Amino acid sequence: MENENATVDERIIRETAEVKASLLDDLLLFTQTFYKLRTGRDFKITWPISRESHYLVIGRALDRVFEGKCTNLLINVPPRYGKSSLLINWVAWCMARYPDSNFLYVSVSAELATKATAEIREIMTTPYYRNMFHVELRGDSQAKDNFTTTAGGTVLGLGSGATIVGSGAGLRGVERFGGAIVLDDLMKPSEATSQTIREGIQDWYYNTLISRKNGGVKTPTVFLGQRLHEYDLAAHLLAEPEWESVVLKAIDDSGNALCPALHTIQDLRRLQEQQPYVFNAQFQQSPSGEGSSLFKAENFPILDTEPNLLMTFLTVDTAETIKQINDATVFSLWGVYEIIHFDKPTGRYALHWLNCVEIFVEPKDLQAEFMQFYAAACKFKLPSFAAIEKKSTGVTLVSVLSTIQGLNIISVDRTSKSGSKTDRHLSMQQYITQKLITFPYGAQHVRMCIDHMTKINAAGTQRRSDICDSCFDAVRMVYQDKTALHFIANTKVSQEQSKSIMRNQLLQNTQRAERWD
Repeated sequence: MENENATVDERIIRETAEVKASLLDDLLLFTQTFYKLRTGRDFKITWPISRESHYLVIGRALDRVFEGKCTNLLINVPPRYGKSSLLINWVAWCMARYPDSNFLYVSVSAELATKATAEIREIMTTPYYRNMFHVELRGDSQAKDNFTTTAGGTVLGLGSGATIVGSGAGLRGVERFGGAIVLDDLMKPSEATSQTIREGIQDWYYNTLISRKNGGVKTPTVFLGQRLHEYDLAAHLLAEPEWESVVLKAIDDSGNALCPALHTIQDLRRLQEQQPYVFNAQFQQSPSGEGSSLFKAENFPILDTEPNLLMTFLTVDTAETIKQINDATVFSLWGVYEIIHFDKPTGRYALHWLNCVEIFVEPKDLQAEFMQFYAAACKFKLPSFAAIEKKSTGVTLVSVLSTIQGLNIISVDRTSKSGSKTDRHLSMQQYITQKLITFPYGAQHVRMCIDHMTKINAAGTQRRSDICDSCFDAVRMVYQDKTALHFIANTKVSQEQSKSIMRNQLLQNTQRAERWD
């Protein structure tokens, strides 16, 4: 019996050692195992036909860092492609090998960094991990974003730009792996157009973060994330010869989808068509140059036949001064119509840019100029409302026009929540590429508006953007907050009520005639 028990124990020890060796030898197997333990779901490694999985490519690159074959690694990969899960498990996997390692885990915000380090902690405190690798956290190490192993290893989560005191990455005086600086996206896509934010992140990285390497140049740095701008931090790192890079495009050079299970080639082509700048940057890792236009002339159809307008409205972008080096005051008239395919309504709406004027005028003359434009607009269809930007001259105009009976005025407030000017312009791209903004044939403003729109670029280096700003307000009213659609709905209700009244009147007349007979 004792021999049998010894044999069983030996088999268990041997099998456990084999499983342990397999987990320590294969990051992807480790990731799949502990993802399943934590979430109850499978971490699926996709295998595209005739090509390697992007998970395998990333895993192999991270192996090189652990083995000391790569000191600075940059991996560009599209968003939502599992990069954070791999990074989180890589840190826990490294700790299973060397529990005295020191990591700085940096993300775009302290909240996201804490979320990531909390998941690392969760992996390392599972009974399976502790029993398999004999790694324990110190009893006084309770924080989710900053914990220490009994071997002296640490994991600290940081938001980009944070102050770092008394902590570092790596180990002094060792030749083997001792931890790393991990960069898991350092900037929000909405912040990428801000030169101030981009330069602030770069200054923090070069002047603060890299000085926290305990092992000096031997301590590795891993950057894993998407490209956001031509001059983001990744661009600077790619230009440095000591950095190795792995660039994973959503559509490879042969036209294949990187991971069809996440995005088919049809999905990707649709994204590319709708938002080319965002797609090229975040999915193809190739941000457009400064001079690249966000809008193409061919995406503004000019209609030979006027559509059936459901309503019209105005957008007004007022200037602060009359100097022509500044933005002008712009009045735009818009019509909204339902798109018809083969005589069938589609339920989708398009904007018809009926008129536009760009003027340089004294604030005292704004009301007169507006009323002149408004009178001309009434020849098309009585406008449902006028949306006016809420700044000094615009506030005055709103105040004056609000006293006019029957004229609906909507104040447009530009706040930090609505993003930068470039953010607003980028948000329009998907609607313009779908050809949802059209022009009437032969109208005088067509060339002026299209020429202006094709000068708008992601870097914001165009001379003026007043006409484009008035276009954004129209897009927002119809497609984003849908203010205009409420007026259309009310108009339809009124029309149905009128038809109902007419039908009832005809019925009453018929009944009277029958009684008279």
